[in-house]
Amino acid sequence: MPIAADVTLGHDVRIFQPDLVNLYGCSIGPETKIGAFVEIQKNASIGARCKISSHSFVCEGVTIEDECFIGHGVMFTNDIYPIAVNVDGTPQTEADWQVVKTTIRKRASIGSNATIIAGITVGESALIGAGAVVTKDVPDFAIVAGVPARVIGDVRKKR
Repeated sequence: MPIAADVTLGHDVRIFQPDLVNLYGCSIGPETKIGAFVEIQKNASIGARCKISSHSFVCEGVTIEDECFIGHGVMFTNDIYPIAVNVDGTPQTEADWQVVKTTIRKRASIGSNATIIAGITVGESALIGAGAVVTKDVPDFAIVAGVPARVIGDVRKKR
């Protein structure tokens, strides 16, 4: 699993086990830390001072702003209606669909094994509970949990 030549790495990016990641066509901001078994695809962007924990998948079209925490095994999607073949039976290619973009605003935290469905925005400093399935936008400072994820609190009141 490589770090491709087309990856843009900011200064002091720490990839603890570079032989155990798959990064290509993405940009990683300065001072970000990336754990083992992480895949970050082309046209994904990770901000400065983030932590991307092991076994996470950041697909094309995902933007993670500065100072975000991504827990272990977090999965992002970029297609709301994924299929393997077109109606005519031909295998689907990149020309047959469009990436649905997702944005994670600064200082947001996403708990382990959460799934973030394509097309949503997670607000600034929001907290996503472990195992949550996020199917709609999350307001700034909200705490969400569950399947589907629902607002259960405000981080400003829990600290």
